Amino acid sequence: MLINKVLNFIQQLVKPIYDRSFVLQKIDWLIGINIFLVIFSSTFAQSDMIANFGIFAILLTAVKLLTKTGEKFEMTLAEKFLLVYLIFVIISLAGSSLLYLSLKGFVKTLTYLGFYVSVVNYLKDNKDKIKYIFIALAICASYETFFAFLQNYGAVEEISGWQDMSHLNPEEVMTRVYGTIKPYNPNLFGGYMLSVIPAFLPLPFINKKLLIPSVVFGLSALSALVFTGCRGAYIGFFFEILLLIFIIHKLIKPDYKKIFNTVVLAGAVLVSLAIVSTSAIRARIFSIFAMRGDSSNSFRFNVYHSCIEMFKDNWLLGIGCGNQNFREIYGLYMRTGFDALSAYNIYLETAVESGIFALFAFVAFLVVNIFNALKYIFTKKISETIFVLTALVSLVGMLTHGFVDTVFFRPQIQFTFWLMVGIICVTVNNGELCQKKE
Repeated sequence: MLINKVLNFIQQLVKPIYDRSFVLQKIDWLIGINIFLVIFSSTFAQSDMIANFGIFAILLTAVKLLTKTGEKFEMTLAEKFLLVYLIFVIISLAGSSLLYLSLKGFVKTLTYLGFYVSVVNYLKDNKDKIKYIFIALAICASYETFFAFLQNYGAVEEISGWQDMSHLNPEEVMTRVYGTIKPYNPNLFGGYMLSVIPAFLPLPFINKKLLIPSVVFGLSALSALVFTGCRGAYIGFFFEILLLIFIIHKLIKPDYKKIFNTVVLAGAVLVSLAIVSTSAIRARIFSIFAMRGDSSNSFRFNVYHSCIEMFKDNWLLGIGCGNQNFREIYGLYMRTGFDALSAYNIYLETAVESGIFALFAFVAFLVVNIFNALKYIFTKKISETIFVLTALVSLVGMLTHGFVDTVFFRPQIQFTFWLMVGIICVTVNNGELCQKKE
């Protein structure tokens, strides 16, 4: 690759500087700090601050690539699809009728993709740090759980009452928690908790003493997820559990499968009884199936209809990326009284913003990563695959939630998404990464 020849030339040119620079030789340490700052700041900081830490990680990674001898670009099959996706996003940007607004959205997209490159580059030389990423995410989940319990059982602002109450009795009205994540939104909080709750899974494998704390805090975090009232997160968590059941059933010995099936069935019965016996949660879950009978569902159907019409008129290259760009164009298609900031479906939004080929490329990127992760899990010992398993479960939860919401594009969830994909990439490809040493 030409880019690797250019990198090698620059690296040789600055080698004397690198050899004398303590900072350059310890640059991985600085990259790691910024990655962890992204993780922790997601619980309290505004989007701009979180993004700044991600950008710092990207810039430091660029410096590392330019100065450290042996660093180069190599692409997996999945990443080739990601490159195709980026190419079509750029083409969509060039053809956008609202270039400035689309450019702002493109910069955000480029930041997230750059963060993915930084994560992969960092973890390929620091695989021992993967466990600390999950510990950090579990700490964040526990921190948010504490505030979720305070909000659920104490005084909470009106924002938590987002639900259609026209067909509800007073006892069926749910207090919807939203944690400390900004902007305050129960759906955003639900999506975030959905993405980080799996981080409790590998803790007992990291240290056996963490078994009981991981169970206690994990179940507490699950309760916080329930308190959000986020139906999309409920659906996402359901698919996380289904994936876990499927994988465990495939991995355990035949002699134990009957016992496992009994435990799963008993668990399903207990959960069903808990849902039926709690009026507020029961009403919230059943409203998923109310279709047009629930105002939130009906609103989404109207938005979907308008976005499909947008896609029909811009199916090849889309309208350009970014929520501001989307909102301006959406106004030409929306049904009266149904204004929206997004398509409420990440796949439909990708198609509307960047066209059909960008959507195909992005979905192909996801499919290849999921296939690689499953293949890796089924060919290794569970102790060797627990990090990939955890990342995959989180990934599937986020992608399922994405069918009915677009909080996926908020930095708190988006950065977590690329962390999980990066962990899968680094672990399953045995060094055949985006960038690797010769």
